[in-house]
Amino acid sequence: MKNQSARFQKLLIVSALCLQGSLSLIFAADLSVNDSKALDIGSRRELFVDHFLIDRMQDTRLSLHHPKDEGSVMKFDKPWEGLFCIYSTVIKDGSKYRLFYRGMPATGHNKSNEVTCIAESTDGIHWEKPDVGIYEIRGSKKNNVILAGHRACHNLSPFIDTNPKVKKTERYKAMGGTGKPGLIALASPDGVHWKEIQKDPVLTKGAFDSQNVAFWSETEKQYVCYFRVFSDGIRRISRSTSKDFIHWSDPVMMAYRHHGGEAPIEHLYTSQTHPYFRAPHIYISTAARFMPGRQVLSKEQAKEINVNPSYFKDTSDSILQSTRGDGYYDRTFLSSFISPGIGASNWVSRTNYPALNVVQTSPTEMSVYVNADYAQPTAYLRRYSMRLDGFASVRADYKGGEFITKALKFSGKQLEINFATSAAGGVRVEIQDQSGQAIPGFALADAREQIGNEIDRVLSWNSGSDVSSLAGKPVRLRFVMKDADIFALKFSK
Repeated sequence: MKNQSARFQKLLIVSALCLQGSLSLIFAADLSVNDSKALDIGSRRELFVDHFLIDRMQDTRLSLHHPKDEGSVMKFDKPWEGLFCIYSTVIKDGSKYRLFYRGMPATGHNKSNEVTCIAESTDGIHWEKPDVGIYEIRGSKKNNVILAGHRACHNLSPFIDTNPKVKKTERYKAMGGTGKPGLIALASPDGVHWKEIQKDPVLTKGAFDSQNVAFWSETEKQYVCYFRVFSDGIRRISRSTSKDFIHWSDPVMMAYRHHGGEAPIEHLYTSQTHPYFRAPHIYISTAARFMPGRQVLSKEQAKEINVNPSYFKDTSDSILQSTRGDGYYDRTFLSSFISPGIGASNWVSRTNYPALNVVQTSPTEMSVYVNADYAQPTAYLRRYSMRLDGFASVRADYKGGEFITKALKFSGKQLEINFATSAAGGVRVEIQDQSGQAIPGFALADAREQIGNEIDRVLSWNSGSDVSSLAGKPVRLRFVMKDADIFALKFSK
């Protein structure tokens, strides 16, 4: 009865405010949140790729940002590479970048000739193919092949194992294999010399006929694998977990959700799910969306670009989705993340497949790579760039708008945002208590307007930037913005 009475009193207050036209307070009101329901984000960076933090929006929206096409960075032109190079993985290991990919030199799609290749770079832009001298290919060991004659060559997808208990001899790990008997677990001390962890497959319930991606999750404290399955003839993604990389849980098929409506069930050929390097509790998926039978080219166009005759009757692009370690992908944006480019060569089957991982390539930039001209003699790797955290943003147009977060708890002394405004735009932030009342000293009138374009701007009020007095307490953040984008926020220690 006491709780109901308190709730009734709050309703009377909101009704009174409504009569007075106090829209900003109505907009902020939440009548049900208590301390136990506040999101504890600590000092994590939070991206606006989903509605996880957002409670209310007024004249603002989540906006998808498309990567900038930076052009070709590497041709698949070695005799052991060929038309069907695909299933690429890009890893930033210290100051070095590494690219792992499948080579298939046969004129037809012949799995017996599959190899796994490596390329290296010091900047993520200029790539070289080292002569590793391990396998004899066409009479010479002068090549960049790191695995040959193995069933995992079809789709080997390495990662650096950040498990604190990892053995030095297994710093790199990978999954590979297709169909039966299942996925094989492999390990390497250096990413070049590989061996099976055990002979028997570690995962057997799945199709596995595309890139199967695994990693150590800092958040979940376990290994996670996302891999291909079929459900009612549709290419879907399942998830399995493991404490030791050998014994895996029964797969659970991922579901999709879309804020404000249903998410479509589409063919996802590869999921490319990985922890985002600046916010590893958020798994970003730059999935390859496959459109079987959606033929764009005529036979004459296909012949002109010399595409393999079996690979021009479908088309594909990339979508962006995310997950936070549960059984759902958030399809916040249903439109394409990376669309096919101009020209017939971009509209064939299985081209435009993104490589696994997004990596940082400058202090303000990150890159995603895409396999281009699949099943064509001109097959190559293409680079696309984005600002750090720049997958998506909360966007307000020139007329202005605002949004308020859910009640949250944080740790730290300062609030940083990744944001961009026009010369006429700006951002101000009010810190409220969980009921939507401005906290003295942090009200909108106290907030200093933020104008500019920065990756990590520290917010301030008339009293300064120190928010440590509010750490550990449930608060809400009210962003009032004009002609501006906010990509991410973080409380820094």
